[in-house]
Amino acid sequence: MKIGFVGLGIMGKPMCKNLIKAGYSLVIIDRKKEVTEEFVALGVDTASTPKGVAEKSDIVITILPNSPQVKEVVLGENGLIEGLAEGKVYIDMSSIAPLASKEIASALREKGVEMLDAPVSGGEPKAIDGTLSVMVGGKKEVFDQNYEIMKAMAGSVVHVGEIGAGNTAKLANQVIVAINIAAMSEALVLASKAGVSPELIFEAIRGGLAGSTVLEAKAPLVMDRQFQPGFRIDLHIKDLLNALETSHEISAPLPLTASVLEMMHALKADGHHIEDHSSLVKYYEKLANIEVTR
Repeated sequence: MKIGFVGLGIMGKPMCKNLIKAGYSLVIIDRKKEVTEEFVALGVDTASTPKGVAEKSDIVITILPNSPQVKEVVLGENGLIEGLAEGKVYIDMSSIAPLASKEIASALREKGVEMLDAPVSGGEPKAIDGTLSVMVGGKKEVFDQNYEIMKAMAGSVVHVGEIGAGNTAKLANQVIVAINIAAMSEALVLASKAGVSPELIFEAIRGGLAGSTVLEAKAPLVMDRQFQPGFRIDLHIKDLLNALETSHEISAPLPLTASVLEMMHALKADGHHIEDHSSLVKYYEKLANIEVTR
């Protein structure tokens, strides 16, 4: 079995390496020569177009920025659809709009190609150590057949429903993460402004009901002023825009999500969009004229 992989960015590169560690044979394509050379040195095959990747592969995985990029790679000229034959499987691990997943799956189905939408959560650190959470939509039998491949990159792989359900689950995840970071930021700025150590507040509340994975991962980074991107503000903006677009289509209002999105847009205007989403604290720090530090 040969796996095609398209999208060797912050997330895709370590995910691809974990597939190699698990013993899978890969074929890749990447615009950056240095990235291609790095993987060739690891024994990976290459192709010059997405079509070429698909022709050489039994299964193709993509992880790309957003819906337009996925559509272009799959459905565009020399796209995956031109090289995917009946019986092959396409797994999209990008975070895109659920309706886009359904549109792509419908086009592939006409060629006898099955698709799973399988977005990931966990950011770069979990991509590196292979403990991502994967939310998967598509036929259960296709999920079962490809479970081990996805598990090679993840700590958790859960089937959540038909095609599009994976990206719906990811949108729900991103809503919760964004609002959690905002709540954490409010609390730590409150503590700092009141003259109480945010580090002691963190230690006091982490074991109670306010404790969360977000708090554990992001509060130390905020207090250490470490905002290198594990997951960038501009990518979270993209996910929340997709969440709001989907919510408008199905009449499910998301008022808190809309508020946090506006905060992130304000940070983007201030030039923080390529920083980690924990930079959301800077929105509150600017309002309160204080900095959260240990």
